[in-house]
Amino acid sequence: MDKKFQFDFRTTQEIIKKIGFIDSFKGKWESITREENTYLKELKKIATIQSIGSSTRIEGASLSNEEVATLIENLEINKLETRDEQEAIGYYEVLEIILESYEDIELKESNIFNLHNLLLKFSGKDSSHRGKYKKLSNKVVATYPGGEQRVIFNTTDPFLVPKEMESLLVWYNRQIKEGIMHPLLCIGGFVYEFLSIHPFQDGNGRLSRLLTSLLMLQNEYDFIQYISFEHQIEGTKKRYYQVLMNAQQHRGTKDEIIDLWIVYFLDCLEVLIKKLEKKYEAFKLIGPYLNSRQKSVLDFIGKHQPVKVGDIASALEEYTIHSIRKDLQYLYQEGVIDRIGKGRGVVYFLPPSEEE
Repeated sequence: MDKKFQFDFRTTQEIIKKIGFIDSFKGKWESITREENTYLKELKKIATIQSIGSSTRIEGASLSNEEVATLIENLEINKLETRDEQEAIGYYEVLEIILESYEDIELKESNIFNLHNLLLKFSGKDSSHRGKYKKLSNKVVATYPGGEQRVIFNTTDPFLVPKEMESLLVWYNRQIKEGIMHPLLCIGGFVYEFLSIHPFQDGNGRLSRLLTSLLMLQNEYDFIQYISFEHQIEGTKKRYYQVLMNAQQHRGTKDEIIDLWIVYFLDCLEVLIKKLEKKYEAFKLIGPYLNSRQKSVLDFIGKHQPVKVGDIASALEEYTIHSIRKDLQYLYQEGVIDRIGKGRGVVYFLPPSEEE
């Protein structure tokens, strides 16, 4: 693995600069999160919905963020009829486990098996291979709008997977323990190698992104739970596949250098940090300028989105429906909430991101 980090001088300097920026924000964010507040809770909720929607859409699913939010809010496990719904809830449950228990999830083979099993547990189609390394050859396939699929690169043969995964886990854990290589380089290298091996028959892309969150949190990059890394990849999917392919085409040779992948990985984190700073400041500014009724309406939407005006009126009986309609109009005009539909069919929800 170490040979894949033999970057030229210019790339090395660029990477050092990016890591410095990310680490400086890491310290700044730690001071912010010492006080868990409403703004952070809301950012975390939005990021979770985005992450589920984006990560499953990258693999070809079609659920929007609004549909994912509705699915989670009205979750009935026995009624997950479509594969998209099954994948979304599988991702949701694994992500929740990681966010709640990342300190206790050691990066070892048995835990990766368990996470993969949970990721696919609602899909009957995947029951024969979940939680087990692949038995058949597979390829990394990109799914584009309209359903078109293209082979990006071939992956490790099944009989070599156990050995390569063992080597990868030993490499990562040794690097983190010894502290010679920066943790962000270790995480980026791990994710690249995991995707190149593609150890499972299905779910590798989704699991790689969940493992990214796990490793970021374990290395105290706590901001990753408040802004969606998966959403950033979805928005730059073409580059994501290009940089993977650039290195993977030289798989197993001295030319397999992962410089473009590492730069891309760090670029994503830089963009996320800038977005998070803007979103957090926006949330803080909104608060003081809302009256108590408007705050109650906003809080209800955040907890129960998407909602109709009647839902809010039924829950907040102390306010007239006329006042609530005025508040909804104001919140919408200020960009605090979003809406879709017409007439009595209008539903309100929090904007999933600055870009959507």
